[in-house]
Amino acid sequence: MATQLKRNLDCTEAEWAARQDLAACYRIFDALGWSESIYNHISLKVPGEDDAFLINPYGLMYSEVCASNLVKIDIDGNNLDGSPYPVNKAGFTQHAYFHRHLPNAHAICHVHTTATMAVCSLEQGLMPTNFYACNFIGKIGYHDFEGVTVRAEEGERLLANLGDKRILMLRNHGPVVLGRTIGEMFIQMWALQRACEIQCATLAMGQPVHVSDDVVAVHQRDLGQVALPGGPGAAEFAAWTRKIDRIDRSWRD
Repeated sequence: MATQLKRNLDCTEAEWAARQDLAACYRIFDALGWSESIYNHISLKVPGEDDAFLINPYGLMYSEVCASNLVKIDIDGNNLDGSPYPVNKAGFTQHAYFHRHLPNAHAICHVHTTATMAVCSLEQGLMPTNFYACNFIGKIGYHDFEGVTVRAEEGERLLANLGDKRILMLRNHGPVVLGRTIGEMFIQMWALQRACEIQCATLAMGQPVHVSDDVVAVHQRDLGQVALPGGPGAAEFAAWTRKIDRIDRSWRD
């Protein structure tokens, strides 16, 4: 159980709140089937500390992550909280580069879900063939596969291929989703996952219908009219947090 993996921790109230948000996010991803054994990563900047962020302990399942066992590191990879756990180098290299260079990249996830990896491996990438996909057309960057992301020099190319976008599809690999808040990152990941699932299902049946550029533009323009208060993803993230609370509250420890 995750409660057996907790540790005593001395931190600010703001950091503890961030730790609970991130721990909740790991449990939500796990509940949605987005975890990948002990691999992949979600990171969150520590409030008031520009050079510090939280990430999962390498070796634990997402279902074992809790607020106290998250690892606090700086953008140079230094352990800042005395955690006994290591950090996946692939997670550090990729996330640290974005946290270092993008002021609004407060929350970042990288996943290997079947649907998103399949679309990343498709020559056309994400196509405007369903409601959710139309959210992202023109708003996604693509980065050619260079092997496991452990070399710091690849960071420059990752950043260049991301450009002004908030999602980077690593070809033959999987997506990186960035958000100004953990809720914004979550809702973008949720919609991207649905877009990819539906695209895969549609392609399995035959030739999909493509939505025109004009209609995509109208769709993206009007999305703001159905937004909930609190900022992008806030209500959705809160709803999923309530759901995992009903399953297991140990992530709060």
